[in-house]
Amino acid sequence: MSASYLTKRVALIFYTLLIVSLIVFAMTQILPADAAVMMLGENATEEALAALREQMGLNNPVWTQYLHWIAGVFQGDFGTSLRTGLSVGPVMVEALSRSLLLALFSICLMLFIAVPLGILAAVRRGKIVDMAVSLISYVGVSLPEFVTATLALLFLADRWKLLPPTGYVPLTENFWDGVAHLIMPAAVISIILVAHVSRMVRSEMVDVLHTDYIRAARLKGLSSRQVLWGHALRNALLPTITIVALDVGYLLGGVIVVEEIFAIPGIGRQLIIAIQARDLPSIQAGVLIMAATYCVVNFIADILYSLLDKRIQYD
Repeated sequence: MSASYLTKRVALIFYTLLIVSLIVFAMTQILPADAAVMMLGENATEEALAALREQMGLNNPVWTQYLHWIAGVFQGDFGTSLRTGLSVGPVMVEALSRSLLLALFSICLMLFIAVPLGILAAVRRGKIVDMAVSLISYVGVSLPEFVTATLALLFLADRWKLLPPTGYVPLTENFWDGVAHLIMPAAVISIILVAHVSRMVRSEMVDVLHTDYIRAARLKGLSSRQVLWGHALRNALLPTITIVALDVGYLLGGVIVVEEIFAIPGIGRQLIIAIQARDLPSIQAGVLIMAATYCVVNFIADILYSLLDKRIQYD
């Protein structure tokens, strides 16, 4: 991987985030919310509101407000929450860390289940095992998250008392208790991901097993296990990396229902609260941080591509 390619990709990330920042700032300007009223309350006098608007620069042109905001972002200052009065950046970064931890648990659990299922279905193509894996995949895709989350709470937490129902405990505070609180939401999220990834692994594995270099490996006398795990799986996992990278964006913004049901204070839940309260700085910071995370994850996926398959070269 050349230095010029890395430079171009980093420049593309900054360009993407610039476009996202413009869109987000423009959308928050359209929302029917007055920052001065949000901070001082509806009973504040007109003189106090006017003074605060002048102090916050709300009377300036929109492009001036945007430049002031984006300059602060480059310095790590995302503004102050209109709802809590706290600095937005640390709150959103902490919420992002919780969502990323949940995403990491979900992806690890998903890969642990989906990859073996996909391989088994590909090796046993057209047999009962293949049809059973397909059935599991279709059921997983068909079940909405709020249904599986409700069933998990009903049986695993309420009836069988196997796991804590809701809440979040930092791993640094109590590791095993924190893991116990993450198992159920991670399992709920993984059900849909397993359905997608297992079908992808199966499809790619079937194609790879019929390629010439796999036939050559078998003719050399390699065992089925060596061919499967040493040659076929490595190339079959390349599209899976793309799916996992795309799923990170889904996990950050698409698991709001799961975070709400299990009371996990992640960035998705923080954004919902900010939107309901019309907390413009929190909305801007949350969306921009999520976009940055998504860009970085896809960049890492491209690097993993070149590491797993030496035929892929980025100029």
